[in-house]
Amino acid sequence: MSTTETLVARGKQLAAGAGALATAVALGATLFAAPAQAAPGPTKPFGVVTAKTGLSERQYPSTDSSVRGHLHHRAQVGLVCKVRTQSVGGNTVWYLTRQERASWVAAKYVTNSGYVKYCKDVQRNRLHPNHAAKHAVG
Repeated sequence: MSTTETLVARGKQLAAGAGALATAVALGATLFAAPAQAAPGPTKPFGVVTAKTGLSERQYPSTDSSVRGHLHHRAQVGLVCKVRTQSVGGNTVWYLTRQERASWVAAKYVTNSGYVKYCKDVQRNRLHPNHAAKHAVG
């Protein structure tokens, strides 16, 4: 075999070896790559009070309902769900808050973040957690 033929044969072997090495490295990198990050779970929606004078928290979604508390301007409040009832300033949506003592606030004065489900789409026990205990016999 001539020197040229030897060099050509050697070059082909090196190229084949380099290709196999590159394939092995790529496969290894794929096998040992860090697992993909899990997508974050859905965040619970909240709202920020936009009324300059604050906002009354109501027992029911109506301005005729008794006031349970007051939220200050720019206060953040967790939201459970929404309903369409009495119009306040042309907006018929009211939010049920996610506080220790759940109350209702007019959506007209709350800017929400995230999607807020309608209350009919939320589980009943989340809306009234003490409902069963209140009517228990024993």
